[in-house]
Amino acid sequence: MTGLRKTPLNDAIRRLGARLVDFAGWEMPVQFQSVIEEHLAVRARAGLFDVSHMGEIEITGTEALALLQHLTPNDVASLAPGQAQYSALLTPQATFVDDVLIYRLEPERFLLCVNSSNTAKDFSYVRASAARLRADVADVSDAYAQLALQGPLAGAILARVTGAEVGAIRSYHFVEAEVAGARAILSRTGYTGEDGFEIYLPPGRAETVWNVLLEAGKGEGIAPCGLGARDTLRLEARLPLYGNDIDETVTPLEAGLGFMVKFAKGEFLGSAILREQHERGVTKRLIGFEMTGRGIARHGYPLRVEGRESGSVTSGSYAPFLKKNIGLGYAPAGSARIGQRIEVVIRDAAVPGIIVKTPFYKRRA
Repeated sequence: MTGLRKTPLNDAIRRLGARLVDFAGWEMPVQFQSVIEEHLAVRARAGLFDVSHMGEIEITGTEALALLQHLTPNDVASLAPGQAQYSALLTPQATFVDDVLIYRLEPERFLLCVNSSNTAKDFSYVRASAARLRADVADVSDAYAQLALQGPLAGAILARVTGAEVGAIRSYHFVEAEVAGARAILSRTGYTGEDGFEIYLPPGRAETVWNVLLEAGKGEGIAPCGLGARDTLRLEARLPLYGNDIDETVTPLEAGLGFMVKFAKGEFLGSAILREQHERGVTKRLIGFEMTGRGIARHGYPLRVEGRESGSVTSGSYAPFLKKNIGLGYAPAGSARIGQRIEVVIRDAAVPGIIVKTPFYKRRA
């Protein structure tokens, strides 16, 4: 692999024997052990991911809040400094430019975490939208490395290497603190369905903090994890993946993400379309299903509901914790009922499945 971008942890993950792949132009670890071992380590103990390929965009100014209120469906005004929010950048048609995490660093200063493959697109979109507003938009991705420490023991492990009161950080809140001597943002968020933390820190300190965290969790069996486990973990928790489950052809209501749509805040991009969908109902809906026949549903496989081809699988995999083959896909809203029988076409064979309630996996409180 030549010409790929590398994170500050590239040398460290190579020394650990990771298998590396081209992911959206980045040389990234897909696995260190097996995907199943890493997946189960996160469910039972803790796993550490290098997610430094993710993009960061900073928005500042007296109209920074107004800009984000216009571009996103969630109510950014409800955030106090120190809080984070899952939301989306929307098109005028109310579809996804990207899904994002919004951090309110200060009253007039926000940080967006965006998908790596969308960073340039998102930055151009937000900057163009800010042209007539008193808001400055900067791509600050090179200023951050990002680690994700996830799992039921993540908090205990993190507490050993920081002076921050880790236990006091509530879900979707963050603090700025030192971690192993590096100034960092500690955010209690994640993409695995487990309790966990995202750690934003200067790239030059990333390898030191990575090594310190692995050493701090060694006794509990912390595992370095790759993108393979990250994908199966997020699928079990029904967390959507941009480019698979959500994109510029679907709205948050069709994707089952209605919780991020706050009509009470006033008009925003696509709000009229979403309001109409809310009142009349959507015509298609993202469903979760389990395979009842033999076979794994993969992205792009045709999906049949009531004998008719209704679309395709958007995500599918063997679920290591649940020990089932599961998937997501879009179905006509009228057929998207729990218990509805479906078929997935796998190599010209129609393999049966059933629509089930999601998330497939939900951690115990």
